[in-house]
Amino acid sequence: MNKLYAIIFALFWSMGLFAQLPKLARIEPSFWWAGMHNSKLQLLVHGQNIAQNKVTINYKGVSLVKVHQVENPNYLFLDLELAANVKPGRFPIIFSVKRKKQAEFSYELKQRLKDVKQFQGVTTKDFIYLIMPDRFANGDKTNDVVKGMNETALNRDSIFYRHGGDIQGIIDHLDYLQELGVTTLWLNPILENNQSKTSYHGYANTDNYKIDSRLGTNELYKKLTAECHKRGMKMIKDLVHNHFGTEHFTISDMPMKDWVHQWPNYTKTTYREQVHMDPYVSKKDKDLMVNGWFDRHMADLNQNNAFVQNYLTQSHIWWIEYAGLDGFRLDTYAYNDLKFMADWAQKITAEYPRFTFFGETWVHGVPNQAYFTEGNKINQGIDTKLQGVTDFQALWGINEALNGKFGWMDGVVRLYNVFANDYLYKDPTRNVVFLDNHDISRFYSVVGEDFNKYKSGIAWLLTTRGIPQFYYGTEILMKNYANPDGLVRNDFPGGWEGDKSNKFAASGRTDKENEAFNYVKKLANFRKNNEVLQTGKMMQFIPEDGIYVYFRYNDNKTIMVIMNSNTEEKTLPTIRFAERILSSTSAKNIVTDEVLNNISNIKVPATSTLVLELR
Repeated sequence: MNKLYAIIFALFWSMGLFAQLPKLARIEPSFWWAGMHNSKLQLLVHGQNIAQNKVTINYKGVSLVKVHQVENPNYLFLDLELAANVKPGRFPIIFSVKRKKQAEFSYELKQRLKDVKQFQGVTTKDFIYLIMPDRFANGDKTNDVVKGMNETALNRDSIFYRHGGDIQGIIDHLDYLQELGVTTLWLNPILENNQSKTSYHGYANTDNYKIDSRLGTNELYKKLTAECHKRGMKMIKDLVHNHFGTEHFTISDMPMKDWVHQWPNYTKTTYREQVHMDPYVSKKDKDLMVNGWFDRHMADLNQNNAFVQNYLTQSHIWWIEYAGLDGFRLDTYAYNDLKFMADWAQKITAEYPRFTFFGETWVHGVPNQAYFTEGNKINQGIDTKLQGVTDFQALWGINEALNGKFGWMDGVVRLYNVFANDYLYKDPTRNVVFLDNHDISRFYSVVGEDFNKYKSGIAWLLTTRGIPQFYYGTEILMKNYANPDGLVRNDFPGGWEGDKSNKFAASGRTDKENEAFNYVKKLANFRKNNEVLQTGKMMQFIPEDGIYVYFRYNDNKTIMVIMNSNTEEKTLPTIRFAERILSSTSAKNIVTDEVLNNISNIKVPATSTLVLELR
């Protein structure tokens, strides 16, 4: 066991040298586009002893600048230069030995499509809905099991096996999502995940250019994005820079030994993000964090390798252009090489100026979180160009606000303090705020299934600064603790033929579930139709007596949010907030439509949050 990884690597390497692969297994990317901003294109060529071949390209506007032979003779890397005026079309890439043609690949440069609905970027005007495709809805039963793949088990009674949800199932329920007020979809990774077990979550991809066949096809994913755009909705793709699944062809037959981070024995990351900002850090600690493997079936990529860098970046650009994406969510951001990530961000932005991306930063403390974002405001020594992050600090702040006991630094004060530290970010409004996701306990369980606390959290999410993100099923009170994480990835009831109830329809939901759904719907659609909650300024007041008050405002409207964390009703005198209330004397509760004719004193029910439009 001590030499497990060394043995596995030796086996992979020998397989690469001696396995009977086709003369030309693949070229990636398999096609590209004329007129891209970056004129350089590097093709990965994989085939049995392909390195012995001479490569010839003859097409006007395409220059073969360099052919890279690497350690493994089953690979070539071709550096192409594409002229600014190169025409779309097909041309042959010829592989020959001693002038005898061994293989030929018909390569295509496609015409770029100019569609103003594509590459829009995700902003504070949006409301993101996160879906784990395998667990949302089964729209195509014919792809539930795909013969020849490493995992063919299908068992909805197990949290570890695949359940059969797919892209078609999402398409089938876009009306539901639009009714709820959703403007943007974020799907957990949908690339091929041909691992032998727990492949449903998608975070160990085995093909950078192919949608997992059990979820659909590349064309169907492109259709889903187009259907979203028709409805004025957007699409976010979940990316994993840090690792590939061990069944990825570049892992089972590595181009070179340093394609991944090598260790004498299997070595796991420490998950300690502090090594990035610690001025006293040891080299060993930093190596373990950044270069250690996330898990045994997730090979840790060496992002200092220029071929790895090109391979990753080009595949991401390919998906933007192919599917017309609007944004990326970047998984396990803190485990990446930050210099590479900064270069990656610049290349993406140069090609698509409106495109946006945010990184998962599951870290502790606002300074640690802000460290990974763009700018160099806190002496990071590096500008990552990362526009925003998943705001875990705000998450823990709202959890404490709802569950904690009010004190000098506790309860709602902790939430206040999170936003008081927004000066550490270049632009805190680009952070994604959330109540739960696929890795953590569901929000309804976190608040002890207290419906008032649940509504308070929703009210905060849809009125605070940043970009709100929802997790599928939170609107119908899905619950469970993430122990293990599969328990928070249950099927959406009604997504499968024969389900006992259909929660996609009001008739299939309980009274309380409908109340929850309608509460989210009312707030989300109000936010969708009112710029004040999208781009308005924010002013917050230091919490007193367990009550936290903040405002969102612009030149046309002012929204007052009052969060009462106490277990009893409170009457709040509002004279303290005169600088923001100004001349307003009345208000409308935007959830109930009740009009408060006199707001000099406002009654706030126990453990509740009021969202008021001042008049």
